[in-house]
Amino acid sequence: MTGEQVRVSAAWLDLREPADAAARSLDLVRILLAHWPADRPTVVHDLGAGSGSMGRWLAPHLPGPQHWVLHDRDGDLLALAAVQASTTGDAGGVTLETRQGDLTRLPPDDLANAALVTASALLDMLTADELRRFVQTCVAANCPALVTLSVIGGVRLHPMDPLDEVVEAAFNEHQQRTTGGRALLGPRAFDVAVELFGALGWRVEVRASPWELGPESAPLIARWFAGWVDAACEQRPELAAAATAYRHRRSTQLHEGRLAVTVAHRDLLALPPHCPTEPSDSS
Repeated sequence: MTGEQVRVSAAWLDLREPADAAARSLDLVRILLAHWPADRPTVVHDLGAGSGSMGRWLAPHLPGPQHWVLHDRDGDLLALAAVQASTTGDAGGVTLETRQGDLTRLPPDDLANAALVTASALLDMLTADELRRFVQTCVAANCPALVTLSVIGGVRLHPMDPLDEVVEAAFNEHQQRTTGGRALLGPRAFDVAVELFGALGWRVEVRASPWELGPESAPLIARWFAGWVDAACEQRPELAAAATAYRHRRSTQLHEGRLAVTVAHRDLLALPPHCPTEPSDSS
């Protein structure tokens, strides 16, 4: 990705990792394994890998030995992923390497050996051109692509509050803002990706993967909610006064263990045309 970027902190990735792991679709993994090529080494290229949470979730479900190649523009996060991997060594026959750079402009041969391409919590941060290049990169690899936890714009809080819908609308506008000359797709990106893969003849399987957060996830709710409201107020400064009382109401509910949040995401599995339409008998 190019232009002005939003830097994702390692602390935020660490906080959300358990919720991400619980939300991702295991049904798509089951379908993926039904099409897994027996004669192809398990090499996984993870695009926008951050600190490597996708690999920690998915690797136990894939056949081994495995080699993961983590791509990200943030060298600090890649270094963290490498350190975390080194603490476990070659656990379960899983090895790892990192590559820093623009994941939407990978050289044509960079993914030539891939058995799988993955990405997580990425699509909504791309522009239309960047998403098109991302899909083209996956297609050039000629292997399945598993893309998880794409934001689609839906949020539900319980108990309900009159300001919920207003903040949600402002946040979704913020996700589609133009920043650093880049017009972000935000929650529209998932549907665009499905259309792009489909137009190239790829079969696309889609599953819901919402965060379902209750009192046990209070630190994540607090961090997520603060960022959600901050973005809404940045998009619509006139919300700032009402947001002060709104934050207080929600903080009280969270402290009392009465606040639950559902954040909608979707996962997709894109299968190249050479994959059979129906799962194999080995599934």
